[in-house]
Amino acid sequence: MSANFADIIIFTNFALSRELSEMSIRRVIAATVLMFVAALSISAQNMKDVDNSPSWIGAITKADAHIPEGRSFSGGKLKGDEKLLWDAVDSLSRRSIILNKVFDTGKGTVAKASVKICGLGFYELTINGRRVGDSEFAPAWSDYDKTVFYNVYDVTDLMLPLNNDICVLLGNGFYNEQGGRYAKMRVSFGPPTLYFDLCVTYSDGQLEHIVSDGTWRYRLSPVTFNSIYGGEDHDARLEDMGSASEVMPEAAVWRDVVIQESPKGVMREQIALPVKIMERYSIHKRLGTTTFDMGQNLSGYPEIRVRGRRGQKVRLYVGETLTPDTLVNQKQTGRPYYYTYTLRGGDSETWHPRFSYYGYQYIQIEGAVMEGDDNPLGLPVIEDLQSCFVYNSAPKTGYFECSNQLFNDTYRIIDRAIRSNWQAVWTDCPHREKLGWLEQDWLNGEGLIYNYDCRAMIEQTMRNIVDAQHADGSMPEIAPEYTVFKGSWAKPFLESPEWGGAIIALPVLYDSYYGSDKLCREYYEPMLRYVDYLHTQDSCYILNQGLGDWYDYGEGKAGFSKNTPVPLVATAHYYKWTLSMAFIAQQMDKREDEERLFARADSIQVAYIREFYNPETHSFGTGSQASNAISRVLRLVPDGDIAKVMDNIYADIAAHGNRLTTGDVGNRYLFEALSIHNPKLLYEMLNHYDVPGYGYQIQKGMTTLTEQWNPEHGASMNHFMMAHINNLLIPFFAGIQTGGGEVWIWPHPVGDLQWCKASTTAYSGEYSVHWQRNDDGLLMTVSIPDGDEAWVINPFTQSSEKYCAGTHEIILRKDEKK
Repeated sequence: MSANFADIIIFTNFALSRELSEMSIRRVIAATVLMFVAALSISAQNMKDVDNSPSWIGAITKADAHIPEGRSFSGGKLKGDEKLLWDAVDSLSRRSIILNKVFDTGKGTVAKASVKICGLGFYELTINGRRVGDSEFAPAWSDYDKTVFYNVYDVTDLMLPLNNDICVLLGNGFYNEQGGRYAKMRVSFGPPTLYFDLCVTYSDGQLEHIVSDGTWRYRLSPVTFNSIYGGEDHDARLEDMGSASEVMPEAAVWRDVVIQESPKGVMREQIALPVKIMERYSIHKRLGTTTFDMGQNLSGYPEIRVRGRRGQKVRLYVGETLTPDTLVNQKQTGRPYYYTYTLRGGDSETWHPRFSYYGYQYIQIEGAVMEGDDNPLGLPVIEDLQSCFVYNSAPKTGYFECSNQLFNDTYRIIDRAIRSNWQAVWTDCPHREKLGWLEQDWLNGEGLIYNYDCRAMIEQTMRNIVDAQHADGSMPEIAPEYTVFKGSWAKPFLESPEWGGAIIALPVLYDSYYGSDKLCREYYEPMLRYVDYLHTQDSCYILNQGLGDWYDYGEGKAGFSKNTPVPLVATAHYYKWTLSMAFIAQQMDKREDEERLFARADSIQVAYIREFYNPETHSFGTGSQASNAISRVLRLVPDGDIAKVMDNIYADIAAHGNRLTTGDVGNRYLFEALSIHNPKLLYEMLNHYDVPGYGYQIQKGMTTLTEQWNPEHGASMNHFMMAHINNLLIPFFAGIQTGGGEVWIWPHPVGDLQWCKASTTAYSGEYSVHWQRNDDGLLMTVSIPDGDEAWVINPFTQSSEKYCAGTHEIILRKDEKK
């Protein structure tokens, strides 16, 4: 109770305890009421001071900016009415700004101070000249009509008694992609905007909130252009207010902010770990006069240290391939994309972009020379050039190495591709699209789970997936769904069960490997809506939609499925998701759902066999490797026919010279079928330097996994969708398998493999194995974390023995009688 209310009660009790006239009592009561009303007013004012809510603030409202609505502005150049709409947008709405607030902490000693911030599209926060956090491209992007992620920081150590100076730099990101240069699409949820709440707790318990409101001010920032797809320009002369007035007078003026429309999405704290500058690469090789090979294809941006005269410009082009005359080639990855830096002048200046990144290995410099070069034109001098490798800071929890150098190199280029595409979402590529195509998240699920801590990423990905689900239960192929493709070509790219099924596959993966069904429980209803939606799209339990075995191998460039019928792949996954949901319903004790889903799965299986299986040839569909392998792994083969179906797979592999013909979807199933039935053939099929195969990419000098089996056919050189061998390296070849609360050490010394070393983190700690062949079998060292245990399985005899925590030296003999 506050002192004001206590005083009222004391005063009233005192007055009424006296013998007073009726009039006097009325006066006392009237006075009491007035005091009570005044106290309420004071209390309300105090509460407002303590708990005032932040506003969304910026330079211009969405309404005044005249930003077009919708997500259909995709592709290259706009034409007609679309062009007129975007040309009419106020340029201030895509301009990077700095927002500022100065305040005092004059109410006492600061015990704690924390910031809740969301700067859209991306922000960089400094307090008293010190940057807060080391995130890049924060907050994580989302469907801003559904979810808006914010970040929280402890800034206690940054607080001063007087003149605390808050500055927030805003860029566009995916929140406000209006195009300019290369543009995959144009979509804007509004101009750059800030939500800010600094909560200061004083030692006496008082709270004070410094929030984004109309008292803030803004000015144009030195970032004169920024686009997630087009690049970034920075004019260092605008960093200083005085010089800004000479160069760009409007950038030197502080203006009052406007209160903006808030995003429609629900504010949620960011789940995934931050994206950061995780590695740096120096020049690997100079190629001619202006082009540099940085030695590694990656996602990120260059950083330069340069000196020169005021107003001179340096332009940087980046790309992952070269033209015949050793210039950067962006033909297949989105052009033009570049960075421009205008010098402040004087001492050496160090700069890298803040709000845009690209996938590249090569840097081409215009308008400058390298230190030590002849410089008759007096151009700026680059003193240092680095590539900043920017990716999600989720820890690496797995390790693999073996006697086969091809496998080691494959593991390395897959890791570099995964890291390049691990941003706020798992992207398809770090340049031309940067979109969250969903199939790779689960088709490569084991490779992700065994090698990285994926918990937070899967949790956040599920939030984005469920946000992307349509009202009818259907799922797009990308999440967030920033663009809805249109045109006669678009239908297969709008929905495909191998992509949309991630809504079911990821919670199942999470449950299996992290031992928690929380995602299945949290998202049960959206998952159920999806399988029920698929049922509305089938024809007598056959589903015909989507991309099928995308990018499988055949003559010419890859793309739409060449070898395997789309309805076969779609129906098989329709069965997979329905059966998975039946088991989830069973686990959740949803009896009615369980019964109807199991019955539906049985009907799909019957229809699938009737439609696609030839009992005379014991083959499915076209008889392709994918057709038969998908059917085998998903248990759609009639009883007693598995061996004959597998014989057809072996025959087709042999007919192609012991080579695969599968793609984005089929790889997973082919590799899994062979790991069960013919590990020796699996090893032979993967252990070569020809196309199609991982070795061919290594032989061609790739430093990341490529989009096509044959990188000479172009497209992206930095995809991880074909990384399915990574599902096997740790759990199959090295032999550490986890799931359902159990761990098995089950090595597979196939082919010419002589030894394997591997580790992965599961349950209570790290498991590791090192096995080496000898004449009698295997010598093996196994480490099991405290509190856990593992079954060790002899690959020669299939016998097993349980081992407790500790390090064990184990001999696995071919003949256990010895």
